[in-house]
Amino acid sequence: MNSLRWLDLAVIVVYMVGMLWLGLRYTRRQKTTEDYFVAGRSIPAWAMGVSVFATLISSITFIAYPGGAFGGNWAELVPGFMVIVVLVLVGSIIIPFFREVVRMSAFEYFEKRFGYSVRLYTSLGFTLGHFSKMGFVFYLVALTVQSLTGWDMSTVIVASGIVTVIYTYAGGLEAVIWTDVAQGFIMWLGIAISLGTLVVLMPGGAAAGFQLAWDNHKFDLGTLQWDFSAKSFWVMAAYGFFWYLQKYTADQTIIQRYLVAKDDRSAVRGVALGALLCIPVWALFLLIGTLTWSYYRLSGEVLPPHIVKPDQFYPHFLATHVPAGFAGVIMASLFAAAMSTISSDLNCFAVVGVEDFYAKLRRNTTDRDRLVMGKVIVAITGALCTLVALWLAQTKGTALSLYFTATSVLAGGLFGVFALAFLSTRAHLRGLWVGIIACILFTAYATFTSGKAPVLDLGAWNFRLNGVLIGVIGHLIVVAVGYAASLVLPGPRAPAGLTVWGWREQKRRAAAAVS
Repeated sequence: MNSLRWLDLAVIVVYMVGMLWLGLRYTRRQKTTEDYFVAGRSIPAWAMGVSVFATLISSITFIAYPGGAFGGNWAELVPGFMVIVVLVLVGSIIIPFFREVVRMSAFEYFEKRFGYSVRLYTSLGFTLGHFSKMGFVFYLVALTVQSLTGWDMSTVIVASGIVTVIYTYAGGLEAVIWTDVAQGFIMWLGIAISLGTLVVLMPGGAAAGFQLAWDNHKFDLGTLQWDFSAKSFWVMAAYGFFWYLQKYTADQTIIQRYLVAKDDRSAVRGVALGALLCIPVWALFLLIGTLTWSYYRLSGEVLPPHIVKPDQFYPHFLATHVPAGFAGVIMASLFAAAMSTISSDLNCFAVVGVEDFYAKLRRNTTDRDRLVMGKVIVAITGALCTLVALWLAQTKGTALSLYFTATSVLAGGLFGVFALAFLSTRAHLRGLWVGIIACILFTAYATFTSGKAPVLDLGAWNFRLNGVLIGVIGHLIVVAVGYAASLVLPGPRAPAGLTVWGWREQKRRAAAAVS
């Protein structure tokens, strides 16, 4: 199966043409920034929910989750459960709040609360954090497709990049959302084919595969011991809790979805649907990894010597056991996962670039000027993303590690900034910046001194906890240090209506006045 198969190629071509056709259908509607950036605020809740789901599931998920389950257990599912906890805590408050206080950019709130310097920091943090993964998403697609078919990686990267940029550039967020809907269904189809193939080919049947995995504790969610240096249940739960707090309070890709709904209730329902769709998909990818492990144990199949890493076994299984045509559908679902994530990021970059930078530097611009600039940003960032993926294909991905490290330092603590802004009336600009600087210093220390081969080895002073806790601690540092500094340093109290307390009081008064 490592040679080019025309049936698989035909499936991929049909998929790519279909995405272009669907995305370009919305070109004529993109007449204002309201149309281009928030789809005229007219997207139904179910479509918005599927779009959230498709955006959160990337090509990294397709490889990382099966690989994690193959090499270990289901600990990777624990962070996913936290999305439900986060939505229960903040959904009915955060979503209506953002729909009321921001127009298009999530980071507009931070300027209203603290000033433009904080808006600049948070928008740059978001941009760096997301751009750092975009090229890797396309690179991973090309690497996997090459292992399945032998197709040239550069050709795969360029083709997927061109199609994604064209429909995102032409159709705006409306095209992104409706292609997300189609891509979401394609992803489900690819998962079904993968699981079906594993079940049919499993020696002894599916029951044998499940029993072997169960006996070897492959379905465990991690140890319940209070071990903060390993991927214990508690470590993964803390990581997931704060990760999704940041996603739903300081991430443009999610907050922009709040704004496209017709009303607050539709926005809450759509976001909840997106989360509920993600959890079973994550579980199914873990199940794929677990059953792949059982298959190779039960079959005794001899593997090539280069298949040694956990994330190599599932792609190898696809390459050697999935029939032509069906493999094309799985590859289409892989493309769908990547393109839905990238197209969403591209449109978000356009919003952030226009609203947080361009409109600030050129205050007398017309809506038409901002629309044109938004499209230019989509084209430029899409091209850069494709070039980064091509570069990674040449360097085999090794050149990315230092960039990931640097961006993780600069993008830390965004939820901490939101928490301090939203929950404290005493927090002010000076105090917040003390907290941000403390977070950056800690994140730099922890990032550079953690792991088996730290960039900076301080011996006994190295960061010893699990790496996923770096972000958790960073958020807490912003809140604790920022609040303490706000109490010590002079500064104004929060403007009315920009904390949860002031906003709820305004809502109460408005309701009382109506009644």
